[in-house]
Amino acid sequence: QVTVVESGGGLVHAGGSLRLSCTASGRTAKTHAMGWFRQAPGKEREFVCEIGAGGIMTFYADSVKGRFTISRDNAKDTVYLQMNSLKPEDTAIYYCAASRVMGVDTIEYEYWGQGTQVTVSS
Repeated sequence: QVTVVESGGGLVHAGGSLRLSCTASGRTAKTHAMGWFRQAPGKEREFVCEIGAGGIMTFYADSVKGRFTISRDNAKDTVYLQMNSLKPEDTAIYYCAASRVMGVDTIEYEYWGQGTQVTVSS
């Protein structure tokens, strides 16, 4: 069992930055890959990025590549999402999730947080 909790959302102007945090607790949390997804109003939940259990392998959606950076500190059981050059289209609820394997589909992730709102104003 892995418990996932996100924090750090908020309101920011276009071009600004935010850093989201995600704590993943549980006996096997450190062995799980972690992913960020987002869901805008009226749209399906979409993949943003992911990081392997060791913190070396990462993968990004084309829409955020070069602007977002995922990292993890296993000593703190925490995954971070640094978001720079934010755009209004980045506005969404951002979810952190844990999976035994890396993947880009929501169905591959077993444990989910409650989400944190990110709003980017133009």
